[in-house]
Amino acid sequence: MLIVMKPGAAAQEADAVINAIQKIGLRPHPMPGATRTAIGITGNQGPIDGRRFENLPGVAEVIRVTKPYKLITLDLRPEKTVVRVGNATIGGNELAIIAGPCAIENRDQAFAVAKAVHQSGARFFRGGVWKPRTSPYAFQGLGEKGWQIMTEIRKAFGLKIVTEALEEHHVDLIERHGDVIQIGARNMQNFSLLRRAGRSRQPVLLKRGMAATLEEWLLAAEYIMAEGNYNVILCERGVRTFTQHTRNTLDLASVPAIRRISHLPVIVDPSHGTGSAYMVTPLARAGVAVGADGLMVEVHNHPEVALSDGAQALTPSEYAQLIREVRAIRDVTTPIVNQGPIETKVA
Repeated sequence: MLIVMKPGAAAQEADAVINAIQKIGLRPHPMPGATRTAIGITGNQGPIDGRRFENLPGVAEVIRVTKPYKLITLDLRPEKTVVRVGNATIGGNELAIIAGPCAIENRDQAFAVAKAVHQSGARFFRGGVWKPRTSPYAFQGLGEKGWQIMTEIRKAFGLKIVTEALEEHHVDLIERHGDVIQIGARNMQNFSLLRRAGRSRQPVLLKRGMAATLEEWLLAAEYIMAEGNYNVILCERGVRTFTQHTRNTLDLASVPAIRRISHLPVIVDPSHGTGSAYMVTPLARAGVAVGADGLMVEVHNHPEVALSDGAQALTPSEYAQLIREVRAIRDVTTPIVNQGPIETKVA
């Protein structure tokens, strides 16, 4: 259920509605907007009688929600969410670039890539401290030593750190040392991890599961938001199909599809979406063209000797070229606002 406040409703009136929701043992989720505040309700096991809220001061309408999700929808928040990470944003006017190696391997490798990321003007550095690998014998990440390197990079370059949490206690470490909690494809339906991330105050980047439908992906975001963390970024990274020419099938149609449903920002990962370096730039261009709020790109100074995902990593020079191209596309595809009607002269 959604309770929509009147435009200009006083803060005290919204607080009174929140208190009324809490008194019946349910959880309110206030979402202030540009013109009005909407309050979502979760925690109910069955239908709620909305009439108890209709006559409260400041209430414009009570809407019964029939969709499986409540908090991610445009019904609750018509304006797009802009996730702020310090002086950087995801979902705002700037194209967000999250770039770095698949895994932190050593200090020299990490600093070489971080320098290239910083020089490109990107604000986010990604790197795996722990790695979920298909084989138990593959490189699993540096763990604590990796965190030491990431902390140095954060201090040296001022980049925001994005890294993946594999377990609940990893969230504690990211809260201390990082900036954005990444939930990987394999953990998209790890519900205890989603709930723990939902109790954090740090933004959460939620990757789509390898065989997840759009609804399953959005419901995973709902798990996080139901715990009170509304700073969620969705990341399309491709799904498993029968094709053999790519590692995954990058579903770019998910970007406009989510735009019709949700206020959450959406980014695209063309590295995991293709698995081949030569495909990353073309798919990154396409992702920006369909309206993605940002990109996650794997970069390695020596992909041929990378300990994980070297086949899909760009060199620093290839990455720099990608950034030039996608920013040019962003410039011409960003809607022009407040310019008035376009005049057409007829000869």
